[in-house]
Amino acid sequence: MSDNDSEVPLPDLNSADAPPVDPAGLQPEEDHSTRIASDLEAVFDVPVQVSAVLGRSKMDVSDLLKLGPGTVLELDRRVGEAIDIYVNNRLVARGEVVLVEDKLGVTMTEIIQAERA
Repeated sequence: MSDNDSEVPLPDLNSADAPPVDPAGLQPEEDHSTRIASDLEAVFDVPVQVSAVLGRSKMDVSDLLKLGPGTVLELDRRVGEAIDIYVNNRLVARGEVVLVEDKLGVTMTEIIQAERA
């Protein structure tokens, strides 16, 4: 951080009028609205692997070698079901496939809350 970055004042948790600690670790809603994307600037250049999984299928290697152009592969999901979105092999969201200007894309419809160990 540079010297001209503004610092966020921290509350004195030892004072008698200190706010109670939220057991879920969540901050009051007004704190969320004051955060901006520049708060995350330190991690903007961190590479991540994002995968959108349409479905899965199991097969023997001999069947895999028989696949060719135009082969239809049956997946374990139905059309219209939510797809899984993984970041660095961790499930983080569910979404839907969308078509944007002749290209396939994914829109997130649900964020998965990860349990911390």
